[in-house]
Amino acid sequence: MNQINLFIELTRLKKPIGYMLLFWPCAWGLTIAYDFSNEKITYIIYVTLFLTGAILMRSAGCIINDIADRKFDKKVSRTKNRPIASGKISVVKGLFFSTFLCLLAFIVLIQFNFLTIVLALGSMPLAFTYPLMKRYTYWPQLFLGITFNYGLLLGWTSIANEITMLPIILYVGAIFWTLGFDTIYGFQDIKDDEIIGLKSTSIKFKKYPYLFLKLCYSIFLVSLVIVGFILKFNQYYFIFLIIVALQMYYFQIYKLNINKMNSCLNVFKSNNFLGLLIFVSLIIGKN
Repeated sequence: MNQINLFIELTRLKKPIGYMLLFWPCAWGLTIAYDFSNEKITYIIYVTLFLTGAILMRSAGCIINDIADRKFDKKVSRTKNRPIASGKISVVKGLFFSTFLCLLAFIVLIQFNFLTIVLALGSMPLAFTYPLMKRYTYWPQLFLGITFNYGLLLGWTSIANEITMLPIILYVGAIFWTLGFDTIYGFQDIKDDEIIGLKSTSIKFKKYPYLFLKLCYSIFLVSLVIVGFILKFNQYYFIFLIIVALQMYYFQIYKLNINKMNSCLNVFKSNNFLGLLIFVSLIIGKN
């Protein structure tokens, strides 16, 4: 039982925010590509497959991240008790768990078309090199955005079986969404990171964080508006985007206190709700 608890802690399964933030872009890409005038069972099956894949890949990613950062995690108060950093789970065992999870994720992946499989496999180097970026650049959150939102393209290709500008526009916007919320998350560790020499956008923009966050979320919101016009969504979609904008600008930026860890964590977690709001708005817009 203790090993099971350690595995759950290692993969953050009790913290669904991680895999949900990976899942929502998949669901968005799938939704804008799907023709809801036809049967809907395929849509439901694909949503389930993408959610399963997000859970598996996020869990594997957490292990790789913890292995790569184990020496740094020991020096950060928030992460020093993680299973690998604390020595409760060995690096070898962690690699075994990660490989097993990736194998399960591959079984999920091969349920899709060939283009989606190839694109997903092509994203693997991004997924497993991201943890190293904070050592070399102040933009690790940008690499996370490129990686975390890749599922949006996969959701699109799983139905359309091709890449067009439409999903790319939303993909670019979603990258800035991640850039924003992960910068907020990074404010929790800013003092420790500066001491041990790690880099982040939280550190780079610490003198004008709210301006940076407004810019990120504005680019994301514009991408949602553009997609709505291209797909000729109904007026209810654009009305719903007002609620999306309110959640971003008021509850995430205006209410944020970057000097309080609880505030940063709570605002970060609220992006799960934002992902749901956008998911609902896309479905409303297409029906």
